[in-house]
Amino acid sequence: MDFAAIDFETATAARDSACSVAVVEIKDGRVRQSFSALIRPPENRYNAFNIKIHGITPEDTETAPDFAGVWPELAAHLENKIVVAHNARFDMGVLASCLAGAGLRAPTFFYADTVAIARKAWPELANHKLDTVGAFLGLKFQHHDALEDARVCAAIPLCAGRELGTVDDFPALVRTLGVRLIPFGEARASYGTRRGGWRR
Repeated sequence: MDFAAIDFETATAARDSACSVAVVEIKDGRVRQSFSALIRPPENRYNAFNIKIHGITPEDTETAPDFAGVWPELAAHLENKIVVAHNARFDMGVLASCLAGAGLRAPTFFYADTVAIARKAWPELANHKLDTVGAFLGLKFQHHDALEDARVCAAIPLCAGRELGTVDDFPALVRTLGVRLIPFGEARASYGTRRGGWRR
């Protein structure tokens, strides 16, 4: 099973305020590589609410690259891949808004929402928030650390695939579960707005 899991944290309610990103790449059902970076958001401005959630402060990103500076390496992990995110509407909206704000070309990829995968695979859970699903799968992690969230996000399709016997084929997994693979261009049109509430 080959795909990449992505997670963003944001500095404010604005979708273009990414302050941290992480990607975990899965190749043949195993972690191939990971990437994480702090990002200096526009004007290095933060809301206290967001700081309380993820613990990243303006001091942490004062000398970090802006989104355009991080993008070349991040893009290499996404282009022509299948990408997953937990509550993908949020993360795809952040990506679309940051790309638009920086005047950058959007990559070509398809994505799926691991919330939808978890709901289909384990409908008995009380909810399908990342911490709930992670606990169900026996994973200990620091929620709202982008890299740790991306690792748990990546584990969801892998565990679901093992249970269903489709561990070697991501498209077969989502077909079996009835989860849609969405082109990122559609996300840009639908979610590429500047603001959006907290999630997960």
